[in-house]
Amino acid sequence: MSNFDRNAPVWGAGRAQQTSAVEMDQGLRSFMLGVYNNMSIGLAITGLAAIGISMLAIAGYTATGKAVLSPFGVTLFTSPLKWVVMLAPLAFIMLFSFKAESMSSSSARAMFFAFAAVMGVSMASIFVVFTGESITKVFFITAAAFGGLSLYGYTTKKSLSGMGSFLIMGLIGLVIASVVNIFLASSALSFAISVIGVLVFAGLTAWDTQRLKDMYLSSDMDAESAAKLSVNGALSLYLNFINMFQMLLQLFGDRR
Repeated sequence: MSNFDRNAPVWGAGRAQQTSAVEMDQGLRSFMLGVYNNMSIGLAITGLAAIGISMLAIAGYTATGKAVLSPFGVTLFTSPLKWVVMLAPLAFIMLFSFKAESMSSSSARAMFFAFAAVMGVSMASIFVVFTGESITKVFFITAAAFGGLSLYGYTTKKSLSGMGSFLIMGLIGLVIASVVNIFLASSALSFAISVIGVLVFAGLTAWDTQRLKDMYLSSDMDAESAAKLSVNGALSLYLNFINMFQMLLQLFGDRR
């Protein structure tokens, strides 16, 4: 009888711990699914916006495959308005950063989707520069690479936290080099930026995935906080995907 009494609490504690672990695992899967769902919707909005604007901006193609711009396209891509289109996504990111803490999860999601639409407008020019076939090809290459890298970040037992500061430094270097190359217009520097950029955003994809997983597991968040983190996480992964896609397009895209 005494042996039964000693074992009963241990069995009960083990059952409770097992139940808690299962609930935590289910909560993590639900959280990450929310991150990927938000990101996927954002990518879909970006793609639809880019295709829609390109259809309005491109009147047709010459026999050699070069795009002929409509009056709307000329205004959008060759007038000073092009700087507004190029810088608008950056303005959204800055606004998102300033307002992130004070916004509700629903407001953050709405702003993320609005940002995705603006990003689509800014990316419409790729249909002027690259063929539709190569854009599709590079998109699927990016999707496969992103999926593998994010899965690695989610499943690996190795801590990737040490990569964070190195990758952020690399990202800052890429931004500076890209700004400099606007004035230099160096094809060699552009190639180097694209190669290094692919590596940096590949690393950031795995690192951000593990970071989001660890943030969820290490904190006791309510539903609203988890929903807001889901949107912020979707934005981080979305930016990694978009930038990796653009870098790969520069390397492997077929120009018109």
